[in-house]
Amino acid sequence: MGTQRNGFSRESFILSVDVGTTSIRGHVYDKEARVRGSCTAKIVPLYPEVGHVEMDPDALWRGFITVAKGAVQDAGVQMRQIEALGISTQRSTFTTWDRRTGVPFHNFITWQDQRAADLVKSWNRCWTMKAIHGVMKVLYFLTRQKRSLAASLIVFSTQHVTFRLVWALTHYQQVREAIEEGNCCFGTIDTWLLFKLTKGQIHATDYSNASATGIFDTYQMCWSGFLCSLVSLPLSILPKVENTGHDFGCSDPSIFGVPIPIKSVMADQQAAMFGECCFNVGDVKITMGTGTFMDINTGSKPHTSVAGLYPVVGWKIGSEVVYLAEGNAADTGTAIKWAQELELFSDVRDTAAMAYSVADSDGVCFVPSFSGLQAPLNDPKACASLMGLKPSTTKSHLVRAILESLAFRNKQLYETMLRETCIPITKIRVDGGVSLNDFVMQLTADLLDRKVARPQHHEMSCLGAAFVAGLEVGFWKNREELKKLQGTDKVFLPRGAAKEDSACPSREYVHVLQRWERALRRSMNWYSKP
Repeated sequence: MGTQRNGFSRESFILSVDVGTTSIRGHVYDKEARVRGSCTAKIVPLYPEVGHVEMDPDALWRGFITVAKGAVQDAGVQMRQIEALGISTQRSTFTTWDRRTGVPFHNFITWQDQRAADLVKSWNRCWTMKAIHGVMKVLYFLTRQKRSLAASLIVFSTQHVTFRLVWALTHYQQVREAIEEGNCCFGTIDTWLLFKLTKGQIHATDYSNASATGIFDTYQMCWSGFLCSLVSLPLSILPKVENTGHDFGCSDPSIFGVPIPIKSVMADQQAAMFGECCFNVGDVKITMGTGTFMDINTGSKPHTSVAGLYPVVGWKIGSEVVYLAEGNAADTGTAIKWAQELELFSDVRDTAAMAYSVADSDGVCFVPSFSGLQAPLNDPKACASLMGLKPSTTKSHLVRAILESLAFRNKQLYETMLRETCIPITKIRVDGGVSLNDFVMQLTADLLDRKVARPQHHEMSCLGAAFVAGLEVGFWKNREELKKLQGTDKVFLPRGAAKEDSACPSREYVHVLQRWERALRRSMNWYSKP
């Protein structure tokens, strides 16, 4: 698509920026969805106290601008050739600021922050929650609606915004005063960036980000008035919730020299799902980065889980709402980084060869639960552990055990998903840093007994936000066109599972898996109060 100026045709592009947990990445895409220019900046997490994990809002803003400008410069194009901007962000990380001045009251409190852990614990144990659970059990008995059953089992978590926000309201006097004066804005990273980009004109978020906060009612598609009144959160500070593909206004011309239309705002896992073109019910995406996030497209209905899968809005584009059910395992990248720091290997790319250099893990089991176990076990007190060590155990055995454990967690999440959703799986796509490990990918394909495809593009969240923004402005016509642009780097086929083959890897692994599950159980409920 060229823009006519004085008879000359000028190529146009889509700019997309993804704000992750450890870095901000920006890419400029052309019509073929090829990356024409890129820029990256590190995010420096702040640890003011034990268990507190924060980010400086102003540093984040500066990083965002640097990356956006840097990617355009790297592409060798002009800012005025950018047709639209898409933004993808980590979820559930928030701050509050003054509506008039735009000055933040405190740093971003990130999704990893544990300051509200005691608050969460006391709420999960309190009589109000017991009463709600009881009422919901009765409702489920009478109506047989799964939604009531899920509500009867619901527990709060520190990963959601809810109680970290309650904590902020109790501890920061400025915030309370601003609420009384009607001057307080709450926002996740996307909302803060929109506010800054439009010089305070826009205080908004999208459905995918809102649905990941824990304050949003996915059934009613609005902020939960019930929850807000239960925990005393003022609805007045919450941003307006807009479609994922939407005209969020233009960036102020003083920022980039020309106004850039902001056309999509999206939460990172949902953006990765869109980037992987998982548009159909039963499409599955596995992102293996810092943690593993497994998402399945459940179509136009939110999935109600009893095993800890979380229903989120994938995206709302036009009148179409797509829901996802999500399971996560927290410590995928963490386990690999830990092994690297112990000098079990120097380059992550060597690990597949090390794992293949031994026939098995020699009975060693690794449990990757540095921050507890999520679905389907849901045990925050579980510890990470290595079991079954012998004098004959080598580095290669340890590395193999660590990599196997990541594929075993994939199998656990996958089986929970199958059991819970009863949706036939149509395709599985993988992305994230750990997905570049062929050993983990092949073992995952074997254990799931499914074909697993790894895309050529590595930064799926960025691509997803770009796709949505591009569709909004007609840069790409439709989703069929997006599917044609999608390249596959490698397809992993399950080995020998179809044949009645005694050497089938998934059979070989039956005993290994059983042993690993025994190790899991032994690692559970490890941490007790001192």
